[in-house]
Amino acid sequence: MFDFLDNPNYDLLGAFWMTIKLTFFSAIGSLIWGTILVGMRVSPVPIMRAFGTAYVNIFRNTPLTVIIVFTSLGLSSTLGLNLASSDSTTSLEDNAFRLAILGFVAYTATFVCESLRSGINTVPVGQAEAARALGLGFTQVLTLIVLPQAFRSVIAPLANVMIALLKNTTVASIIGVAEASLLMSEMIENESDSLLLVFLLFAVGFVILVLPLGLLLGWVAKKVEVKR
Repeated sequence: MFDFLDNPNYDLLGAFWMTIKLTFFSAIGSLIWGTILVGMRVSPVPIMRAFGTAYVNIFRNTPLTVIIVFTSLGLSSTLGLNLASSDSTTSLEDNAFRLAILGFVAYTATFVCESLRSGINTVPVGQAEAARALGLGFTQVLTLIVLPQAFRSVIAPLANVMIALLKNTTVASIIGVAEASLLMSEMIENESDSLLLVFLLFAVGFVILVLPLGLLLGWVAKKVEVKR
């Protein structure tokens, strides 16, 4: 039934491993950049608030496909940005992989930011005021008092963002990243007699990735849930 998988050109495990790597590095970058953005959005400095608000509104409302294509055609082809070593035999693949991560981080960080901002709103104002009365500055109040509680209260929304990121990695195929959806497209072109099996194979593959991730993050959310 799945005889077409014997084709040495079909590296199924390698394709899904690429999807996992895209998700992992993009998730880390998104959490870091999203946290910085939320700090800007609640900052007392008007310029930082304006930048954070403008960035979130622009990137959150721009289609992910446009952002990924821009990283390839705009940053790499037009501006000459190269994120991979030119000496490497796989420099083009490495560059596309890193550009895709850059695009995913730029896009997903906006949703992380908004999730964290909603978490900040759940922290009682009195705690921040008490911290300021003790002489703590804005950065100290944010990092020591507010953000730890905000993260705990929005684990479930952040889990949804990470699951969406995992599924969004399929967009990376448009700039040549050899992840699961690119291999699926190749199989669809070459295995016209087994289209249903190809779709079923990749659907099951993504379920295997998404379901444990959702269960794990759901368990973490219950463990660290803020009791008020």
